[in-house]
Amino acid sequence: MRKLNAGLFMSLDGVVEGPGPADTFERAGWTMPSFSPELGEFIGTSADDSDGLLLGRETYQMFQSFFGPQGDSNPPAARMNGVHKYVVSSTLEHADWANSTLIGGDLVPAITQLKQAGDRPLNLSGSVTLVQSLLEHGLLDRLDLLVHPVVVGAGRRLFEPGREHTLPLTLRESRTFPHGVVLLSYAALPTT
Repeated sequence: MRKLNAGLFMSLDGVVEGPGPADTFERAGWTMPSFSPELGEFIGTSADDSDGLLLGRETYQMFQSFFGPQGDSNPPAARMNGVHKYVVSSTLEHADWANSTLIGGDLVPAITQLKQAGDRPLNLSGSVTLVQSLLEHGLLDRLDLLVHPVVVGAGRRLFEPGREHTLPLTLRESRTFPHGVVLLSYAALPTT
């Protein structure tokens, strides 16, 4: 059975939503000053080692509008356009970006079936709501938090106040990249 691995950019104060150009999301350009070639290589290697990419609707649409038009002229865009993408959505009627499959309906059996369908890992990028759901249902195997040395203040957090349940995680790796980004890679333990 393949593993499902999620990766998120996070600020020191726990904000996870909105990395990218400042005009994409409110308070969004915070990852760029600390992004290094080594961090890009880590992300690229993780993508190359996977069998596909799982995305929520919003991240899928953002990635499609950014990477899709670039074609194969840019190596990261070529990678994103070529990889098989699974998009989880209850509102999309079709996924028309190259190599995309739409997953609707009940999340737990759909993701369980997807995990059983291969041996190489699937990566999940961004998609905070989807990451939260997968963690709650014990379907996420690894959570990589790339913590950037910045306090954003406002924004969406992975772990919002008022969680009802403890979520045990086991640190599997930590690493510091140039410009102060720290990888905290956790194994997610099954929920009971």
